[in-house]
Amino acid sequence: MMDVADLRREYTQGGLRRADLPDAPLVLFEKWLAQACEARLSDPTAMVVATVDADGQPWQRTVLLKHYDEQGMVFYTNMGSRKAHQLDHNPRISLLFPWHTLDRQVHVTGRVEKLGTVEVLKYFHSRPKDSQIAAWVSQQSSRISTRGVLEAKFLEIKQKFAKGEVPLPSFWGGYRVVIDTVEFWQGGEHRLHDRFFYSRSERGWQIERLAP
Repeated sequence: MMDVADLRREYTQGGLRRADLPDAPLVLFEKWLAQACEARLSDPTAMVVATVDADGQPWQRTVLLKHYDEQGMVFYTNMGSRKAHQLDHNPRISLLFPWHTLDRQVHVTGRVEKLGTVEVLKYFHSRPKDSQIAAWVSQQSSRISTRGVLEAKFLEIKQKFAKGEVPLPSFWGGYRVVIDTVEFWQGGEHRLHDRFFYSRSERGWQIERLAP
């Protein structure tokens, strides 16, 4: 087994101070996201989505953030997938943006709401055509025997929709994460990291500094 105990590095990219924080978390999130894009991070909109099944077992996977505003953060998926079934049972969700190159993480908690058909349809038809076809091919999270099954199905569907618009699958949709909390983590030297926790209240956003 590989010895990983001594694999570590120092975090030296600067601190985060209370005086620099905006009143609303999405203002800082947008600034950090823009900096992640400027730094040419691979998949800066990639976020780890955590859900919980009926037995209390947490599950995680990476999806892409496709929109955000004051109403919440949006992602799309197959509505027959494992995460969709789990969100039907428990709409609570956690998101994590792991921007390691910048010594940063953003952690979001909240609850999901299903998007309406008009919003889903608009986004679906903005995707590349091959991505639209791929949505028809995969029964996400189901067991398959070989990759060839997917490839053959892809070619079949591609031929079927070769002319004209690809229709929206009835089993494909999206979620809006209504945000309850946002935590910003900035790595610090000697493991003295800066952590600030935004929580929603009737009076607006409350901000607390957390110990590293």
